[in-house]
Amino acid sequence: MPSDSNRTENYTGFEQGPIRPPSEAASLLLRLTRNCPWNRCTFCPVYKNSSFTLRPINHIIKDIQTVSRHVDRLRAAQKGDVIPRSELSMLLDQTEAGDMEAFHAAITWVQNGMHSIFLQDANSLILKPSDLIIILDQIKSCFPWVQRITSYARSHTVSRISDEDLIKIRQAGLSRIHIGMESGSDKVLEKIKKGCTKAMHIKAGIKVKQAGMELSEYVIPGLGGVELSTEHALETADALNRINPDFIRLRTLAIPGHVELYEDYQSGRFDKASDVLVAKEILLLLEHLEGITSTVKSDHILNLFQDIEGCYPKDKERMTGIIRSFLVLSPEDQMLVQVGRRMGMLRSEEDQANPDKMNHIRQTCAAHGITPDTVNEVIDDIMRRFI
Repeated sequence: MPSDSNRTENYTGFEQGPIRPPSEAASLLLRLTRNCPWNRCTFCPVYKNSSFTLRPINHIIKDIQTVSRHVDRLRAAQKGDVIPRSELSMLLDQTEAGDMEAFHAAITWVQNGMHSIFLQDANSLILKPSDLIIILDQIKSCFPWVQRITSYARSHTVSRISDEDLIKIRQAGLSRIHIGMESGSDKVLEKIKKGCTKAMHIKAGIKVKQAGMELSEYVIPGLGGVELSTEHALETADALNRINPDFIRLRTLAIPGHVELYEDYQSGRFDKASDVLVAKEILLLLEHLEGITSTVKSDHILNLFQDIEGCYPKDKERMTGIIRSFLVLSPEDQMLVQVGRRMGMLRSEEDQANPDKMNHIRQTCAAHGITPDTVNEVIDDIMRRFI
């Protein structure tokens, strides 16, 4: 495992990375590493043209202590659950320029209740276990009330950590791991250059669970394209059934113009699945999840079905019913749902029953020349613009 020993680097202040899971929106973000140690996935736009580095432990400790100092100042100024505007303004005036990022991070965290911390960037578990434990001990020392500490990790990395070390990391406070499975199909994983296999995903997932940590597995519907859509769904369901993660999170494929997969898409080497085919793929995936107690979440703005959420097995029929209802619609009504949901006009099936909302979407489509034949191109453009 990499270590920061023998590295020299000047401390330039508190750091936060570019991304975190949507479920960590209220978390304090602490940056342990910069960028991604793999950084070859063909679909991923994050960290491209950026080198991976480990931050020195003493810099991370200083970040934690700096935020802790600001949190103490803010908590002392609180009146109940509120920091008076005058007190906040005074604290801001007293904060040195080099401390501003840490101070603003502390404000956001205090206002969100200070329940959770997320360790950045893409794979914090690549740190030596002993180094990670030192950091976790410092976090718990400064913020003993924290209920959850979480991180991204790669299956390739987790599968190489000993069970004993994973348990020690859990005991030190790391309570949830987010892993980008993306697919359970070895063919898909190879095409997207994921750098791991289905067997590796299964091994890592089981190790995380056995260490006593919560596990979120991310799946990307549409990642197999038209050619591998069925295999992608079935092999992913099989992998998830073997792991039984706490959370299965759906992230619909979007292809921004600056990733390798976009070149394959433009050249015709990758035949992108339509929304309707992706809906069928998600339905196939959900239908073949069996013998698990996972919670499924579709908590991302790019997803067509953001209201798919529930626990297996009790909510399986309700979740699959949402997709079946979409698939039986006429092509025109499917188009209205696609546009309405991607433009934020529809949030749920209940919204689709509102004639005023549906008429507004119909008028929007007419004004922009959107038809069932062109809607997928329009949706692709919306998603690229959002990214």
